[in-house]
Amino acid sequence: MKPKIVIVGGGLAGLTNAILLAKADFEVTLIERKTYPFHRVCGEYISNEVLPFLKEVGLNPDDFGASKISKLIISAPNGTKLISDLDLGAFGMSRFVLDNEIYKIASALGVHFILGQKVLDIRFSEEKFEIELSSKNLIADLVIGAFGKRSNLDQKLNRAFFYKRSPYVGVKYHIKTDFPSNTIQLDNFKGGYCGLSKIESDLYCLCYLAENKYLKQYGSIKLMEEQIVRKNPDLNRIFESSEFVWDQPETINEITFEKKTLVENHVLMCGDTAGMITPLCGNGMAIAIHAAKILSNIIIQTCNRDFDSNKRKAIEEAYQTQWKNEFALRLMIGRGIQRFFGNERLTNYSISGLKSFPKIIKNIVKRTHGNPF
Repeated sequence: MKPKIVIVGGGLAGLTNAILLAKADFEVTLIERKTYPFHRVCGEYISNEVLPFLKEVGLNPDDFGASKISKLIISAPNGTKLISDLDLGAFGMSRFVLDNEIYKIASALGVHFILGQKVLDIRFSEEKFEIELSSKNLIADLVIGAFGKRSNLDQKLNRAFFYKRSPYVGVKYHIKTDFPSNTIQLDNFKGGYCGLSKIESDLYCLCYLAENKYLKQYGSIKLMEEQIVRKNPDLNRIFESSEFVWDQPETINEITFEKKTLVENHVLMCGDTAGMITPLCGNGMAIAIHAAKILSNIIIQTCNRDFDSNKRKAIEEAYQTQWKNEFALRLMIGRGIQRFFGNERLTNYSISGLKSFPKIIKNIVKRTHGNPF
């Protein structure tokens, strides 16, 4: 018998796993604590490496007015700019639309969704999982953890990173502004950086990471933006000239870029739950979708007819090996770049110096993006 599979978390990693496993005739239940559609704190820039996969499952971003992005601009806190073409390119599409459309595809394939409920605990015993919800408990053979950057389940599973405080807060707005539709711009400021790019319709996504200490120092997001974020002249212009379409931004605290285990108490971790997904690696959304495809393919190939403890071990070992082969170098480069972003002096010097070496810039961009899959 094929294993019964429960997926905890309905972001891109969870939904991708659900679609591929359902297409292979596995019994799949996905639990998401919110109900679709909903917003997430996310840069909403998606590398074109995912396009073949999305079109294969029946989703064409062009049908929803997604923007086409082909140029990258990086600005230092002092206003110095780097400009580079994106050879592979990307598209801009809100998670509000993207996740909801993938959810519809998964539903049509027969995935069983439990929405609006939070998973309280995941326990493994005698080769079975017990998933505790507020209303009932579920039993499964395999569990995929796709519950995001930080969750109560990380504490329940005693994951090491959970006990390390993270210095970052994430803030996202949707805005209307005068900015090239084919460009993503990364603007640095003291203690953080901000991404701006077009999504569908006439909207742009403005999303930034800032150090928590400045939010604590100034007491509100607005004051932190005035005193820290808007010191970058390009960001100040955007804030002054744009129409902010939400009354309040989407926010997330305690964002961590620590390395994480891919398997914890036999739960298979995917997406942000699986590892340090730095925003400077092409983007976490593409990595989440690709990692889910890798994991699902391993499960399908290993458990096409039956399932036992030996096959569980084989899945865990193959997943960890393939994940590291595909993403380890890409993430290592992203972590290296991350050390410069948010450091005012280092960023000013680095961007000024790199302006004379366009080939190096293109090589960095290439190495932080993946290949189409």
